[in-house]
Amino acid sequence: MSQPLDDHLIRQEPFYQSAGNEVECYERAYRHRMPLMLKGPTGCGKTRFVEYMAWKLGKPLVTLACNEDMTASDLVGRFLLDADGTAWHDGPLTMAVRHGGICYLDEVVEARQDTTVVIHPLTDARRILPLDKKGEVIQAHPDFQLVVSYNPGYQSSAKDMKASTRQRFSALEFDYPPMETEALIVAREADVAIDLALQLVKIAHCTRTLKQRGLDEGASTRMLIYAGTLVRDGLSPTQACEMTLVQALTDDPDMAQAIRDFVQAQFG
Repeated sequence: MSQPLDDHLIRQEPFYQSAGNEVECYERAYRHRMPLMLKGPTGCGKTRFVEYMAWKLGKPLVTLACNEDMTASDLVGRFLLDADGTAWHDGPLTMAVRHGGICYLDEVVEARQDTTVVIHPLTDARRILPLDKKGEVIQAHPDFQLVVSYNPGYQSSAKDMKASTRQRFSALEFDYPPMETEALIVAREADVAIDLALQLVKIAHCTRTLKQRGLDEGASTRMLIYAGTLVRDGLSPTQACEMTLVQALTDDPDMAQAIRDFVQAQFG
């Protein structure tokens, strides 16, 4: 018989290249169902890591990309009209709590603080989720775990994590991997030669030195995989980098030219 979260099981192993002891740390956190916060720049592998760990542990993964328009009802559920009248429909967080999945809230600080406060009773010894509109309190399934991620580089006073929320989590910090490791990842994911992957990584490292000096963020590993994929499909490296790095990173003409210069230095 199928289970409610069967569709959220990851059937095939996602490729993930470990850069330290993060796998062991996650396993120990999950052993105690400890709430976990993943911190790091965009496109550095946080989401892929959670997918890999869900596969490794054999647990369903319920993912929700947070945004400023998200309400508490988007997390926990709401009453909706159907053929029989009004019926309650669980939200993604409630499904994971009720049936025992890993709930991953991606870029949690993008959500309003009055929305994310609903996770507080789940992140302490109570492990409960009150459904006020339904008059129900759910005791979290023994397999439930809450994982959130955010990018500290985008923090501001308006989009900071409240101390009352932050201190409920243990944390793992992510960054872009060492150059050789990142090149292996790009080569594997884009299915390109390691020499090309290393050239792309060198360009990314140059752009990352411009963070807070004209760029909000340097090129992510994800962008390098996009570039490699386009090269494999027949575009020249300079054309691929123009699409996935230059134009995607900035609208400023001078900054765009600086990135083109990085590209030309690699590919001539």
